[in-house]
Amino acid sequence: MTDPLVQVREASFQYGDRDILRSLSIEVRRGEILSVLGPNGCGKTTLLRCIAGALRLRSGTVQISGDDVHALAAPARARRIGFLFQDHSPSFPFAVADVVLMGRAPHLGFFGFPGSRDQALADAALERVGMLHLKQRPYTQVSGGERQLILLARILVQEPDIILLDEPTAHLDLRNQVLTLRMVRSLAADGMTMIMTTHDPNHALWFGGRAALMKDGSFVAVGPASEVMTEAALTATYGVDVAVFSPSTKNGSHTPVCNVWLNERD
Repeated sequence: MTDPLVQVREASFQYGDRDILRSLSIEVRRGEILSVLGPNGCGKTTLLRCIAGALRLRSGTVQISGDDVHALAAPARARRIGFLFQDHSPSFPFAVADVVLMGRAPHLGFFGFPGSRDQALADAALERVGMLHLKQRPYTQVSGGERQLILLARILVQEPDIILLDEPTAHLDLRNQVLTLRMVRSLAADGMTMIMTTHDPNHALWFGGRAALMKDGSFVAVGPASEVMTEAALTATYGVDVAVFSPSTKNGSHTPVCNVWLNERD
C-alpha cells in the first residue's frame, strides 16, 4: 500500500454557529477515485473546498502528500490540486486555447510567459477531452457541456496530483453528462487521483473505486463503492426508499444500478 495522497483528520467546519462538517476523517491514495454522495446541504462541496485549502477548518487537518494544505503557497497548491466547479460563468471572450493555457500559470511564475511546451500541453489536453476543434472559439460562445470539458483540459495542463470535481454533470443535458462522465472515467483508468461529489449513486457504481456517503456533515459509510452502495445505506442517507439491482448487459456482465421508488404511506 502506498502512503495516502490526501489525509483528512478529524475535520470540522462551521458557517457561523452552524456545523457543516463534524470530525470527518478519510484517506485517498494515489490513483484512487472517491465518490462523495449525500443530500443537499450535507457538506460535500464544503469538504472539497477544505481539501483544496479554500476554506480553513475549525479543527482538524488536511494534508496533501504529508504537507498541511494551508502551509502551501497558492501556486504550490495549484500545482498539486485541480478543482472543477459545478458551473463557471465566462466573463471575457478569451479564446478557448488561452483559457486552457491559464492552467499553466502555477508553473510559469509571476512574470512567466507560456512557451512551446506549454502550448503543446494545452493542445494535447484539448485533444484529450475532444475540444481541440474549438481552440480558437471565444470561450463565451461554447455550450455548458463544452465548457466543462474545456475547464477539465485547463486542469490537466496544471499537471496536478489530484483533481476535485464538484458535481461535474450538474446543469448538463444527457449527452454532455455522458461525455463528461466518460472523460472522468478515462482519467481514472489512467491512474489520476480524483475526489468527486455527485447526487447520482449510479455514477459511483459506474466508476467503481471507493464511495463515501454523507449526511448532516458526517460519513454514514465509507468503502468500496460496490460494498457501500447498499439499499439500507442509501435509504438512510437520502431518506427515501432505494433499490439496488444488477441487470444483465449484452456481454453478460452485471453492473449494479440504483433506483428510487415511492411508497404510499398513511
